[in-house]
Amino acid sequence: MNLWMLALRNLLRNRRRSLATLLAMVVGLTAILLFGGYRSNILYGMETGFVQFSGHLQVQRRGYFVDGGDNPTAYGIAGYQRVIDAISGDTELAPLLRVVTPTLQLGGIAGHMESGHTRSVLAQGLVAPDINRLMQWNDYGMFSYAQPLALEGTAPHAAVIGTGVARKLQLCAALQVPHCTNASTNASTNAYTSARTSAAVQAPEAPAVPDDVAALSALERSPDAERPPTRIEMLVATAKGAPNVASLQAIKAVNLGIKAIDDMYLAMHLPQAQRLLYGTQAPEVTSIVVQLQHTAQMPAARARLHALLAQDFAAQDLEVLDFRMLNPMFGQTDEFMASMFGFIALLIAVIVLFTIANTMGTAVVERTVEIGTLRAMGQRCSGIRRLFLCEALLLGAAGTVLGLLATAVVAWAINHSGWTWTPPGYSYAYLVLVRVWQDLPLLAGSIVGMLAVTLTSAWWPARRAARMDIVDALRHA
Repeated sequence: MNLWMLALRNLLRNRRRSLATLLAMVVGLTAILLFGGYRSNILYGMETGFVQFSGHLQVQRRGYFVDGGDNPTAYGIAGYQRVIDAISGDTELAPLLRVVTPTLQLGGIAGHMESGHTRSVLAQGLVAPDINRLMQWNDYGMFSYAQPLALEGTAPHAAVIGTGVARKLQLCAALQVPHCTNASTNASTNAYTSARTSAAVQAPEAPAVPDDVAALSALERSPDAERPPTRIEMLVATAKGAPNVASLQAIKAVNLGIKAIDDMYLAMHLPQAQRLLYGTQAPEVTSIVVQLQHTAQMPAARARLHALLAQDFAAQDLEVLDFRMLNPMFGQTDEFMASMFGFIALLIAVIVLFTIANTMGTAVVERTVEIGTLRAMGQRCSGIRRLFLCEALLLGAAGTVLGLLATAVVAWAINHSGWTWTPPGYSYAYLVLVRVWQDLPLLAGSIVGMLAVTLTSAWWPARRAARMDIVDALRHA
């Protein structure tokens, strides 16, 4: 106790220097925690979004993720319902599962006959109630932009499209899409409209879309049927290579956030997608999405899934991919943010280290006679070393507490500021938030790191003080 009291009195002897050192520590710790909390918020937000849309794990045919995007029929999962039942009924997996649902991804051409526009789309056949349950996952309490899919409870031919697809097909007004124009105002579009109108006077049945799409579309509707303004046609190649077309009712346009996806997104009911792709053949799916209760359960769930699939479905050569593999952007962002955090933390640690070392070095010089007196009174070298390390530890503890308080104040101000930013490639802004107290590894690592830097920076001055010659120290003027 006397050692700690002596260390505190020595720190208070030169308050200005001690306060300057404390200020450097507080600013450094606050900066590290704020940037770390900002990084955690970005990664938790990305993880939440990816898990909401693609689940934690997906069961696919081996090679589909790399090579099967443009050929889903070659990588379909036959008898997929048996696989789903086996996964859902497994006694080890059941407590971990939240949602298990099939999806079918297929590419094609969507066309709007009335406007004469077509658009390449990447369509998904899905089970709407299951997808809406997927989107409710929010294990980190994030501010989620996910909205329920409007397909639930709709007719079998209903479809949801991205706002980019709605813009390309001239459906903005019909679907009441905000901040979206139905037609461009440039001269080429006006000329195209005028030419199409003139052609319609001479030949009312002449389509502006490709002839094969129009011919197949005509087979899907009665000539006398009144056509809704949001009716679109979806043209795909079946498993046998023949063209197939379905008439779909676009009921809503949604903003997916990422423009590249938004410009190609189309969602329909799974049976409708299967009829388009497989016709009268046995329907298949391209993926089985597995969402868990918590992300930490992924290693155990993946290991059990591998064992289950190898045991009962080895003939199909299925593999299990996690959301990090399915969404490489997450890993790339994690690596980038980790490198930035490491660089900033190292820079701040060096500044704090030299600041404390300078403070302790100056104290050693000023207290040379005092050190010599203590040694002459019988104080061992280890006692002198412990005295200076105790002073450094007290400085570190005070700087840590004040740094945590400053972080709490600044983090609260940032989280309530309404500050937003738009990530690269995204079409709407996200709130700037910092998650410090929810990230326990960040909090514990920063505190331990600050105390370690403090003790490291004080070690050399303390060693130098302990090794002083008693006679030389007493003679020091």
